[in-house]
Amino acid sequence: MKTSLSPFRYLASLLVLVALLTASCSQENKVGETNLLYGTDSKVWKTDKETSATGDKVAQTSADKKTELRFYANGNFNMSSPTQTMQGTYTFDQAAKKITLTPAGGPNSLSFDVVNLTKNEITLKAPDGSQMMLEAD
Repeated sequence: MKTSLSPFRYLASLLVLVALLTASCSQENKVGETNLLYGTDSKVWKTDKETSATGDKVAQTSADKKTELRFYANGNFNMSSPTQTMQGTYTFDQAAKKITLTPAGGPNSLSFDVVNLTKNEITLKAPDGSQMMLEAD
């Protein structure tokens, strides 16, 4: 009797392991609620890494590493780096997984697919396929 339970325990353990792996993998590329962008009032995101349109890693300059993107709860944003500053408004369509940044005084908007949005990470994909991964400060 003891030997007949062993294969069932093995199978049950294997199923639990598969379920855990599936659950942990499903956490990636999850786009959470809008308030994850700005926290309670505002939130700073810093560049972590970038990839080109072909998926190759892009080397980060010291200026890239100091770039900050701050989203405010009121729909404004501020992006700053050692070489430039940009302010404006943003809209985030959580269902469509899109964020649009409209610089103040500028006629053109910048639109990105939101690949991943969690409390600590955001991945933005440009229309050319390049991606920027940011971490919450």
